[in-house]
Amino acid sequence: MAEVKKMAAIFLVLVMIFSLTACGGSGDGEKKGGGTITVFNWGDYIDESVLRDFEEEYGIRVNYTVYATNEEMYVKLKSGGTNYDVIFPSDYMIARLIKEDMLHKIDMSKITNYENIGDEFTSLDYDPDNEYSVPYMWGTLGIAYNKTMVDDPVDSWDILWNPKYEKNIFMLDSQRDSIAVALKKLGYSLNTRDEAQLEEAKQELIRQRPLVLSYVGDEVKDKMVAGEAALAVVWSGDAVAMKWENEDLEYAIPKEGSNLWFDAMAIPKTSQNKEAAELFINFMTDPEIALRNAEYIGYSTPNIAAMEMLDEEIRNDEVAYPDMGSLVNCEVFEDISDIIALYNRIWDEVKAAQ
Repeated sequence: MAEVKKMAAIFLVLVMIFSLTACGGSGDGEKKGGGTITVFNWGDYIDESVLRDFEEEYGIRVNYTVYATNEEMYVKLKSGGTNYDVIFPSDYMIARLIKEDMLHKIDMSKITNYENIGDEFTSLDYDPDNEYSVPYMWGTLGIAYNKTMVDDPVDSWDILWNPKYEKNIFMLDSQRDSIAVALKKLGYSLNTRDEAQLEEAKQELIRQRPLVLSYVGDEVKDKMVAGEAALAVVWSGDAVAMKWENEDLEYAIPKEGSNLWFDAMAIPKTSQNKEAAELFINFMTDPEIALRNAEYIGYSTPNIAAMEMLDEEIRNDEVAYPDMGSLVNCEVFEDISDIIALYNRIWDEVKAAQ
């Protein structure tokens, strides 16, 4: 009887060990297992195979959805309809979300891969103490153009107002970016709060309206690759991806200056699974994963370890990795939520113009 009890006890221990293992208790202190996170990102802004790798690595399902602009992301986040766990806002939007107490502080002790982020991408004005965000990508705003269709120098925003290219111009369907283009053309700061200057920018965009083929988003890449227009306002990473597919395309940052931007990962207070969100952010900051994302989407990584693994041709591409000294006329967007109603009105009037 004693032998039977001993065997029964051993059997129960084995069952308990098996149950723990099946529930994700790997014992290695890393694999958490179970649950779901909702990731809200820009369109065409990730190698989606890394999502499957994360799911396989941690046993956490990823519900992945996309947005087209920071403002669209903000509205959906503010509405509270979905419990987003990880978002990818730009610099000025991060500042706004922090001000409105909409972000969790990230436990940076869980982001062990943060050491791979270059110093020039940390402690920036939108998150000076590196508490709420982890850098993801960075770049500039400029003009993509088809060299076979444009025979003028592309060195100024003025070319987007040249009647010669009527109905051959794509503008971004983004109020902050398009208004910024007009402001820089006029010699003003893209962060101006001067109503008279903003009114001038509005009039410039209305004057340009008949020349614009359409206001576009992510689809601009396919359209420019297909030769549907001569000129387009684009983000630098999209320009890199376009150049991969069509050697007739080139990119320029106008001499008046432009926007130097930074996108980062953050955890909104809607998150129902902050620990898993931090796992995801750390996973995305792993050099191998950061490399795959940079290679897939064409955008510039702030991850120094990943950048060093890039193909030399890409590392030396001045569109993707410009010398920071060459960007002296560029500005980082600041939070303008205090005058957002003015921006909304200006953009509505531009889009309504005939």
